[in-house]
Amino acid sequence: MADEAASGRSGGASGEEEFSGGLKRTLGTPLLLAFVVGNIVGAGIYVAPGEVAGAVGGGIWLPFLIAFVVAIFTAFSYSELVSKYPGAGGAALFVNRAYKIPLFSFIVAFAVMSSGLSSASGISRTFGGEYLQTFVVLPELAVAVVFILVLAAINYFGILGSARLNAVLTVLSLVGLLVILVVGVSVVFVGEADFSRQFTFEAP
Repeated sequence: MADEAASGRSGGASGEEEFSGGLKRTLGTPLLLAFVVGNIVGAGIYVAPGEVAGAVGGGIWLPFLIAFVVAIFTAFSYSELVSKYPGAGGAALFVNRAYKIPLFSFIVAFAVMSSGLSSASGISRTFGGEYLQTFVVLPELAVAVVFILVLAAINYFGILGSARLNAVLTVLSLVGLLVILVVGVSVVFVGEADFSRQFTFEAP
């Protein structure tokens, strides 16, 4: 009986360790929420609208509306899959459970990793070009490399510190968006807004 109890305890411990992956849980709900909101807002929110507006003109709302619809379907898909397969792995885990093809799962995981790398490189170039050049003129590529190295160093010292920094930056991004929203609403109420170009689509 004692051996069975000991065996049960060790089996439960090993199962728990296997489920958690041997990692210590340090993030709570507020930091995870800030992480998700930070991913949604993103650093490109201050650059992408201007780039899109320069390409399509007054019809800037249409590309973002399409992206919003796609994001809604993606969110519902992830909600369903996460509740069905509550484990780490994301899209690669879902594909593996659906098709049972390791190569296919690897391709999806590699694509997700590549998209993260391309996003990081794009944001670093944006920081070195669009953002920093407003205040000081420095080599864009060198600033981007230093930016990536600084972020790598922050992540190297632990997820808790990087998550806290992400929360602070997310709050700053939301404050900036709130300021932009207030300015836009004030322009509308003052009567200086031009609504004649909302359905004007300009070819690039």
